[in-house]
Amino acid sequence: MGRLDARVAVVTGVGSGLGQAVACELAAEGALVLGCDLNDEAGATTMANVGHYLHADVAREADVAMLVDRAVKRWGRLDVMVNNAAIQIEEELAETTEEQLDRILGVNLKGVFFGCKHAVRVMRGSGGGTIVNVASILALVADGILAAYCAAKGGVLGITRATAVRYGVDGIRCNAVCPGDIDTPLVQAYFEIADDPAALRAEIEREYPLGRIAQPREIARAVVFLASDDSSFMSGQPLVVDGGLLADCY
Repeated sequence: MGRLDARVAVVTGVGSGLGQAVACELAAEGALVLGCDLNDEAGATTMANVGHYLHADVAREADVAMLVDRAVKRWGRLDVMVNNAAIQIEEELAETTEEQLDRILGVNLKGVFFGCKHAVRVMRGSGGGTIVNVASILALVADGILAAYCAAKGGVLGITRATAVRYGVDGIRCNAVCPGDIDTPLVQAYFEIADDPAALRAEIEREYPLGRIAQPREIARAVVFLASDDSSFMSGQPLVVDGGLLADCY
C-alpha cells in the first residue's frame, strides 16, 4: 500500500523537472493526480501514465480555480495541493524590468496564493487536506542576479505560514519545501548564462557539502513526506532540502 492511496492530488508545473518528479512520486504512492502546465506536449507526456492533464496558467486565478474544480468533479474531493509551477529570470534588481517582475510574481507568487486559496475553498468542506508549496533556499538567503525570484519565494513562505495559521482549525496543513539547486531545465538555464556552463555547474556543486546538486526525485520524496500522514503534526514550516548548503557558513 502507498502512503497516499486513493487521495486526490493536484500538481502544478508538471511538464519537466521537479513538477514531473512530484507527479510521478505521488502516483507511485497511490494518489490520483491531476497535473497542469503551459507546455501541453510536455505536460501531457508526463501525465500519460500517472494521471490526468489540463492546460492552466497559474498566474490566472480562473485557471487555478478551474483546475481545483475539475479534480473535485472527477474524484469528489481534493486531499493534496502541490503548488510547484515556477519560472526564473536571471537579472539583478537594478536591471529587472516591470514586465519581468510582473511575470515572476504572477507565476511564482500569485500562482501559489491562488493555489492555496482554491485548495482551502474545497478542503474546508471535506475535513481538511495538505498543501505543499515549493519555495527555495532563496526564500531564506539570496542570489544577487535573481532578485525577483528571491522576492517571490520569500513571499511563498509568508503565504505558507498564513494559510497554516488560519486554516489549521479546518484540518488543513500547509508547508513549504525549500530545495537548493536541482538538476532541472530551470537550473540548467541558470548555468547557461555563463561563458562556460560546465565550469559554473562544477563551481556551484563544490559549494555543496554533498558535492553535488539534487536530483528531482530527491526533492519529490520530501514533497511526498509533507503530503502524507508522516508529517501529520507539521504545519507552517519550511523544510530545507539542500545537501547541507545553508549549514556551511564558509
